[in-house]
Amino acid sequence: MDSFSASLMKDKREIIIAPTIYKFQNFGEFAQEFALGERDVVLTNEFIYKPFMEQYNLACTYVFQETFGAGEPSEAMIETMYERIPYDSYDRVIAIGGGAIMDLCKLLGCKRPSSVHELYFKREPVVHEKEVIAIPTTCGTGSEVTNISVAIVKDEKDGKLTGGETKLGLVSDDIIPNKVCLIPDLLKTLPYKPFAASAIDALIHATESFLSPHRKTVTSEMYSVKAMEMILEGFRRIALEGPDARLDYLGEYVTASLYAGIAFLKAGCATVHGMSFPLGGTYHVPHGESNYALFSKILEVYDEYQPDGELGKFKEIVARCLGCTKADALRTLNVTLEKVLPLKPLHEYGFTEADITGFPVSVMENQQRLITNSYRPMTKELMERIYRECF
Repeated sequence: MDSFSASLMKDKREIIIAPTIYKFQNFGEFAQEFALGERDVVLTNEFIYKPFMEQYNLACTYVFQETFGAGEPSEAMIETMYERIPYDSYDRVIAIGGGAIMDLCKLLGCKRPSSVHELYFKREPVVHEKEVIAIPTTCGTGSEVTNISVAIVKDEKDGKLTGGETKLGLVSDDIIPNKVCLIPDLLKTLPYKPFAASAIDALIHATESFLSPHRKTVTSEMYSVKAMEMILEGFRRIALEGPDARLDYLGEYVTASLYAGIAFLKAGCATVHGMSFPLGGTYHVPHGESNYALFSKILEVYDEYQPDGELGKFKEIVARCLGCTKADALRTLNVTLEKVLPLKPLHEYGFTEADITGFPVSVMENQQRLITNSYRPMTKELMERIYRECF
């Protein structure tokens, strides 16, 4: 077990819910309650700002993520963000967006490091200094309640840069947002494909937390089960009625994502995330999609190892929610997910045959905090098999 997971095992607290959680009908209600003003910086996207925030003419400073980079956070994006938003120009940070904006704003709430690279390789301390308010506009990451900020950084081995990149998580309770506000109305701008990928990501968070062999607690299980039930019900509706069925269920999706985030804050994510990180880091595959690409195959491998136990309980939940037998649960889940979002083989993302042997090495070296939580103990050879069969 890696040192991070071992330290969590020593923490006997059932669960950690650090932020105060609010719920509002629209952005205007939130802005009035929190009295947004000139010492507030709002990090968001222009396509969210225009329909939901522009009309209020608030004195706060709006910064659009796309002005300093698209996609998931990277070293270069974070450095550009620091230049664009001087540390002494704000007292509060409001994150309104998806997982990337959540991850970036967690950093804006902390003391500036001398080097982003050194920070993510844990050679600089994390020091929380400013209030962070998180408002998710997707229904997947759960990042609004978690203690992790993920970025694509320059890879290194034995302290020397390799010339490549890897995806790392900066983990510290000091980066958990102070407050979380759920505003389902903000999800209406989310196009269907990123919605589907983010909702599948939330299902994977809940599933991996539920199956976590070392860190699951009574309360994390409660949150993960409720999240799975809510998300599977939403997917059942989409499978039957089509993509627009999500629109009357957005409040449930954003709440389920929050529940899944609370669950994995304590119980942790596992092999799906660990194996997807180099895929996202190398080929810039969106996080939810990279997880989805591996999810079904990893469940299949788990089912070979121990089909009863916690996986048996998981199959009972799926069977109850999707109206099938326990024996047919994994197949029915795959069929349902295909109707929500068609599954692509890894090679369509740029993944090569060389990655089949190369990626497991990266996972073993950089993602121990995740694969430690695997329902089935992971080896390099087993990961090679999974990548090959998903290729």
